Amino acid sequence: MIYEIRTYQLKPGSLAEVEKRFGEAYEYRKKYSPLAAFLHTEIGPLNEIVHVWPYADAAERARVRAEAAKDSNWPPKIQEFIVHMQSEVLVPFPFLPELLPGKMGPIFEMRYYNIKPGTLPALMKRWEPAIGARVKLSPLVLAGNVDFGEANGFIHIWGYESLDQRMAVRAKARETGVWPPPGGGDSLLAQRNKILLPASWSPLQ
Repeated sequence: MIYEIRTYQLKPGSLAEVEKRFGEAYEYRKKYSPLAAFLHTEIGPLNEIVHVWPYADAAERARVRAEAAKDSNWPPKIQEFIVHMQSEVLVPFPFLPELLPGKMGPIFEMRYYNIKPGTLPALMKRWEPAIGARVKLSPLVLAGNVDFGEANGFIHIWGYESLDQRMAVRAKARETGVWPPPGGGDSLLAQRNKILLPASWSPLQ
């Protein structure tokens, strides 16, 4: 399983129209493969949408995209609003469940870490025994390493009921020692995050 995370920077004031057109076009696109999530930034880089597409592997991604490109209703007619496009392919940690449609938010925090080359196996080893206790506080939507995109990237997305709950959960996790997993601080080179909200028609809510 892989996840393609596509991030589009939009012209100011265009978000509502982009979400509308994308949602209408997705009704034709979903017969080729499902969308996991369609989100937009609330805090962080403004005028940004993030859509997450699951595929069995790179071959399926290539096949599906080629088939969808033949459909006159796809891609959505939003080119006039796009300033910049970025695509990254994430390989999820093998001990995590598949991302399925449903309610895990409506507040989502996407955290992007750059780690030292060669430290991913140790990071996964620290995460695996600790994640069970952490997800009792709030759900983990997705986590894994960037296979295509920014080298040595690591992305994790968390769901929260509200911004206040996010603060409370993070404080409790630190106070109880549940999270973050011990060790590994020297493997981090950079960290950034953003808060996202789902479109009304997003499979992930």
